[in-house]
Amino acid sequence: MSRFGPFALLIFAVLLACGPAHAEKRVALVIGNSAYKSVPRLTNPANDATLVGGMFKNAGFDNVEVRLDLNAADMRRSLREFAGRTRDAQVAVIYYAGHGIELDGTNYLIPTDAALETDGDVLDETVALDRALFAVEPAKQLRLVILDACRDNPFAKTMKRTVASRAIGRGLAKVEATSPNTMIAFAAKAGSTASDGDSKNSPFAAALVERLPTPGLDLRKAFGFVRDDVLKNTGYKQEPYVYGSLGGDDVPLVAAKPVATGPQASPDSEIRRDYELALQLGTREGWTAFLNRFPSGFYTDLAKGQLNKIAAEETRTAAADKARQAEEEKARLAVDRAKKAEQDKAAAAAKAAEDAQLAAEKAKQVEEAKAAAAEQRRKDAEAAVAKALADKQAAEKALADKIANDKAASELAARQAAEKKAQADSEQKVAAVAPTQSPPGLSPQETAKLVQSELRRVGCLTGASDGEWNASAQRSLTLFNKHAGTKFDTKLASFDALDALKSKQGRVCPLVCERGFKADGDACVKITCRAGYRVNDDNECEKVQDKKPVATREDAKPRDDERKKVEAAPSKPQATGQMICGMAGCRPIKPGCRLQEYQQRVTGGTGQPTEVCN
Repeated sequence: MSRFGPFALLIFAVLLACGPAHAEKRVALVIGNSAYKSVPRLTNPANDATLVGGMFKNAGFDNVEVRLDLNAADMRRSLREFAGRTRDAQVAVIYYAGHGIELDGTNYLIPTDAALETDGDVLDETVALDRALFAVEPAKQLRLVILDACRDNPFAKTMKRTVASRAIGRGLAKVEATSPNTMIAFAAKAGSTASDGDSKNSPFAAALVERLPTPGLDLRKAFGFVRDDVLKNTGYKQEPYVYGSLGGDDVPLVAAKPVATGPQASPDSEIRRDYELALQLGTREGWTAFLNRFPSGFYTDLAKGQLNKIAAEETRTAAADKARQAEEEKARLAVDRAKKAEQDKAAAAAKAAEDAQLAAEKAKQVEEAKAAAAEQRRKDAEAAVAKALADKQAAEKALADKIANDKAASELAARQAAEKKAQADSEQKVAAVAPTQSPPGLSPQETAKLVQSELRRVGCLTGASDGEWNASAQRSLTLFNKHAGTKFDTKLASFDALDALKSKQGRVCPLVCERGFKADGDACVKITCRAGYRVNDDNECEKVQDKKPVATREDAKPRDDERKKVEAAPSKPQATGQMICGMAGCRPIKPGCRLQEYQQRVTGGTGQPTEVCN
């Protein structure tokens, strides 16, 4: 054993005692199957598995195993071995890229040596997804299975069905996690397929590597960002989906970086910790062990200064011992009455030893001053490094927040613009131009009946849909033109008008009701007023005004009878007020008589008036 063995053991023990608590264990299994033997090779799964495995390693996972192009036996063995590693893990993740298949509602992962000539071969030649869920189940905090296996499956196209009614899905089937804190992420929604991509990696794998390692980002939100990225990069054709559930606390794949609240450790934290331990020991052996482990660097120079300080102390101690011995020798010689020469020699030796002691003391003070100055420079340098590191972290955080905010704003603006454009395009679409005359197979009466039926639906026609394009139907189409802003010819029922009518979802012509009725939805109902009120000219209920008493029919009857008697009685002769004049003079016409002109027969002229009595 070397002379520094005990000190090395002490350093190791102190490091174990002062080291940080053991962090949670995280393990991952990454499988990428590209080289299939019975169907064409897939380009990206092997690349995707390598990329995602590197992401887990950079994220600080304790164990990451990347396996490529596995046959059925290798896949089962890898899952079995991984299940053993998850027993003492807090987080367990399985990522699979390759072909998958759904049979009767159950999902299976397809190894590279599978042939799948019949549907019965699926049970023998593939690995059930439940096997992967079983492998991650022992994990205590998070169980995550990521499947980039929704690609268009060539096996399903050539596979023979032993039962005609057996269901073989286009993609993977929806799954429900039976264990808590379990998530299953699909590259595409259940029943749909995913794109293998035109570049080196699939859109789903590229989005995973960008979003999942974000420090402090909850997995649910991270997979939401993955969904948005894949939708955008595939022209909204592929939508990833996540099944399962987690608790209320955030579950990030990478823990958030601690916010700097004071001086932080420098990048040489391990060297600094060992330096401080050696400083506490303060021995030559400790500093020698430190220099053997770290032969160069900033802390090495400090350690050399501390070692020089110890050497100066040892020199001072040795000089002091020599001076003490000289004094003792001088005293002994004096006691023994030594010769003067011996006493002088002893005195000179004592003085030389004293001078050496003083020189050693002075050298020690110089070395102590140098060591103190070096220690102060170390503290100042560490403080400066800590401040620079804190400033850098603050700047990086501000930049990351700004980039995230800008990206979110741009994505929101792009999404809103896309939605507005889609809405504008749908509004600008017009019905296909159809000939004005009825197409073969429909008579004009049938066309008129269809138009009348639509006119009734939009409230412009109240009559029957009898197929007769009469004046009532023409007036209804005129009303539609007026309220819909169209200019269709009202003399005939055309398919242009029919298309325009069908494009209207609700009533176009307002509902008009007669006096005493009001509109209720698409019908007119009679207005009912309470007692003492009646419907006025404005179709509103108003109070009936009290009127003065009038004579009844019974009161007027005697008077009417009297009037009839008078009218029925013969008229009494009355003077007419006319006068007749003759040779004897003038007199009034007698009662009951009248004047009448007498016509001469000979001349045909008119004679004098003559009184004629009845």
